[in-house]
Amino acid sequence: MSTPQTTPEPGKRRLVIFLPLIFFAVLAMLFLYRLATGDPQKLPSALIGKPAPATTLPPMAGLGAAGAPVPGIEGASKPGTVTVLNVFASWCIPCRDEHPVLVDLARGAKAANIRLVGLNYKDQPAAGLKFLKDFGNPYAEVGIDPVGRAGIEWGVYGVPETFVVSPGGVITYKHVGPLTPERVKTLLLPEIEKARSR
Repeated sequence: MSTPQTTPEPGKRRLVIFLPLIFFAVLAMLFLYRLATGDPQKLPSALIGKPAPATTLPPMAGLGAAGAPVPGIEGASKPGTVTVLNVFASWCIPCRDEHPVLVDLARGAKAANIRLVGLNYKDQPAAGLKFLKDFGNPYAEVGIDPVGRAGIEWGVYGVPETFVVSPGGVITYKHVGPLTPERVKTLLLPEIEKARSR
């Protein structure tokens, strides 16, 4: 003799159906709250104080300056010079907002003995080239990283990100998010000065 099957009450059935949705909504709200109130600058970087990855990336074909092709990245540091490595992509909206700030920084980079390097991250080469031709190329060197392998070595969370590398090849600072004139003045330039002695 079989026992009769009981069907759950309609209220319990609805609860079972909506429980995963409620759980997901709570998680999404927590995530958005942390995103809105968190400081992306406080994301930890295990590479601060460690040698910069020995990054070698091919140049961006078709990119030139003063009639000569812009070289790719040959090493993350240069003796006697602080390197500022900026990770960017044409598909990144904050990178577009940041770009005029980098163009301004590049104007004084040579005189200040700063090597400004661009790492084009997970981008189509033609799109990256168009981005730099449309908005100007602030970089002395631009390396392409189409699959993001170099980005992994640098511990990139997303774009844009900017690293300061001492003349001795040590990563001394990482800025997550777009640079603004205020952030360059209050954060980046002081970190560049600190890096000179390392």
